[in-house]
Order: sequence, then C-alpha cells, then structure tokens
Amino acid sequence: MRKKKRKQEEVELNLAAMLDMAFQLLTFFILTFRPAPVEGQILLRMPPPQPVTNVNAGQKAGSDASNTNPVQGLNTLLITVIANSTGDIRQLAVGETTMSNSLGALGQKVGQLLGDEGSAFDQVIIQVDSRLTYDALMRVIDVCTQQKLANGEPLSKLSFVELPSGG
Repeated sequence: MRKKKRKQEEVELNLAAMLDMAFQLLTFFILTFRPAPVEGQILLRMPPPQPVTNVNAGQKAGSDASNTNPVQGLNTLLITVIANSTGDIRQLAVGETTMSNSLGALGQKVGQLLGDEGSAFDQVIIQVDSRLTYDALMRVIDVCTQQKLANGEPLSKLSFVELPSGG
C-alpha cells in the first residue's frame, strides 16, 4: 500500500493574532507602570545665593546706624512661596503681605508694586520652600517674568533662595 503524497502547503502564521497579543501586553504594562517617587524628582543644582541687593544713594550696607528698618533703601522685592505636603503652592507672600495660593493675585500684586512710578524695586528674590515642586516654581517664575518695571522694561533680575527651615 502506498501512501498518497500530499502536497505540502506552507504554514501561514496568523499575524493578526500576534499583533493583537503584542498590543494587549503593551497596553497592560503601560497602564500598570507606576514610577517610584524618586524617579519623578529632578534634583536642581542651583548656584549658591549671592547678595544682589543694591543700596540707594551709594551708601555701604549697614553704614546708617539710625536706620532701624532693614528693608529701607533696598531695591529688592521679596516673594515667599510655601508648599503644602504634596509640593504644590499653599501660600504666597509678597514682602510682608500674605496672600492665598492664587497666581493671578500674585501677578496683580507684583505688577502693581513693580509698575509703580514711586517704586524703587528693580529685582525680585523668590524664597522657595524646599518641598515645592519644579512645576509650581516654574509657574511662579512665569508670573514674575511677565511683569514690567516702572520704566517699561521687563523684569530681568530674578534670584532664588531656599526658605529657612523655620518657615
């Protein structure tokens, strides 16, 4: 007895099923991936704070013993940014004036202070809470850099210092 020789056909792979499985696996890993909190943090190496404050009338800082107000004669506007536990803005302060976390209110207050003809402010120092996220800091910087000085020039002198740990 002879076996009939069958014509050997090529085996076809079902690519549709393989692609479907590949996309399902890809979707699964994308949706279940949770990066560690450390991976989401960016370590910024900012230069050490340096004094940028000018003293009016060419006086040497601290030379006027009768001046009991340490801010008098300084050209720097101080903005303080305090973070909440998640790293977002909890509270803002411009000089001694405390406000909520509204960036719109910050923009109005800083614009009013810098744009005033009688104002001597020509620079801004931002005191930043160490818990503040990079994104929140960039939003504060955006608000500050959109402001104009009394002479119509944009604010270009902007410095950062870390908020003392007691703040």
